[in-house]
Amino acid sequence: MPQQRHPASPSPAPGDGVTDARLLTEAVTRLRRALRASIRTDYPWEQLPMAQVELLQVLAEHSPARISDLATRQRLAASTVSGLIGQMINAGLVARAVDPADRRASVVTLTEAGRTQLIAWAGAHERRLDDALAALDEVDRAAVRAALPGLLRIARHLEGDPDVG
Repeated sequence: MPQQRHPASPSPAPGDGVTDARLLTEAVTRLRRALRASIRTDYPWEQLPMAQVELLQVLAEHSPARISDLATRQRLAASTVSGLIGQMINAGLVARAVDPADRRASVVTLTEAGRTQLIAWAGAHERRLDDALAALDEVDRAAVRAALPGLLRIARHLEGDPDVG
């Protein structure tokens, strides 16, 4: 009789009859959790919640933006994004201004402080990942490197990019 795995049990190994999707889900989940935990340990100054980091990342690529557009991009309720933006305005990471295309609406832009914070956050994560990659042998590093284009295509597909096929 096959042994059943408890969700909190050690990660399944490839070839255990587990789907690629399950293995990828496990890897992404554990990697995000480990990055979040290690960044707070190694860089205690880094206290930005992930939801705010993701909004900063979107604003770095698409600024200025309306709150409704940010909510659509992040697949969040406009009220949730509005609350996060309010916190980020108070922290000086973003600014609200009148939308030049429609003076009745407002847009959000990334401030210099927000850009600086985002660069510091990305740099800290890159250093953590550089250290982790350096701990791997060359075969595993090459496997990770080879997987990156496919992983990025999966992300674009999940984001709804129609050019990914």
